[in-house]
Amino acid sequence: MASRGKKKTTIAKLNREAKLRERRVIKEANKQERARLRLEPPADAESAEADPDVAEPAVASLDSAPADA
Repeated sequence: MASRGKKKTTIAKLNREAKLRERRVIKEANKQERARLRLEPPADAESAEADPDVAEPAVASLDSAPADA
């Protein structure tokens, strides 16, 4: 049975509620992503620990620059 009464919720209110639901979903997704990142180490740290000489040649090349320059 359909109601014969006037619709009491405005489109503006429905839009505000929809935006609020969307923000809550995004916030929860961000929260889960932060939790996931806390549990696994960053990929850059693993590669730097595995091969520490990767960053040193760039620094060493500055030291071996010609003195005439």
